[in-house]
Amino acid sequence: MQGTLRTIGWLSFFAAILVSWVFLYMMAVGMDLDLLGRPGPMGETMRNMDPRMDMYMPMAEFGPLFAMWAVMMAAMMLPTMVPTLRAYEDLMVSANGTRIGWWGVLLGYFIVWAAFAALIAAVQLALLFGGVIDMLGIGRSALFQGGLLIAVGAFQFTRAKEVCHGVCHSPMSYFLTRWRTGFDGGLRMGLGLGAFCVGCCWGFMALGFVGGVMNLAWMGLATLFMVIEKLPQIGHYTTKPMGVLLIAAGVAVIGWPLVMGG
Repeated sequence: MQGTLRTIGWLSFFAAILVSWVFLYMMAVGMDLDLLGRPGPMGETMRNMDPRMDMYMPMAEFGPLFAMWAVMMAAMMLPTMVPTLRAYEDLMVSANGTRIGWWGVLLGYFIVWAAFAALIAAVQLALLFGGVIDMLGIGRSALFQGGLLIAVGAFQFTRAKEVCHGVCHSPMSYFLTRWRTGFDGGLRMGLGLGAFCVGCCWGFMALGFVGGVMNLAWMGLATLFMVIEKLPQIGHYTTKPMGVLLIAAGVAVIGWPLVMGG
């Protein structure tokens, strides 16, 4: 019975990842974007629309943006949860963890991600109506794009990143120091772990405003890096090099137009 429940749990987990990415792909196609986020004729027209126009535009409304970001949270963050859920399963053998607690941990993560999706959707609307990004969520100026790359890169060197990454990188330590049983216990631990996860990875979500929030290749690369960053064997060796790379990319984005203009 336990083996069956375990199989069902993991099959549901990976099915959710697949469905999330398929849904994002369908959204991108519906917006006339390719996998690199490049717009076709219809997408280009939408990109240049004024969000204040007296017509319904999903990318200028909180509800559709929140739904998009919620799905994107699932698509990007579920793969990074594998070490955490496996660590909890280890405690189902050596301690008094339960399958219902496993689901509680997962739900706790989702609640935190949904809250972050609401926050970043609101930020996107503010940037859109402030003229900082276009309707596709892409920064309008090299200064904004480069500045965001530099800011996220610099965050990789902060104490906050170190603490949050330490928890995400070693979820077993978190479980052992804050262990709670049952569904409620799993939920509370999931909420805590989800908060550290957002603290660790928020910057890579925000970089969607550089490459385009519906640029699936860009977001796929961010997901791949976040997965690598949480691998026990190599995760600690990737954080600061990525910070250097992002800062260098930001300087290049800002400097290139100046060089070319000169």
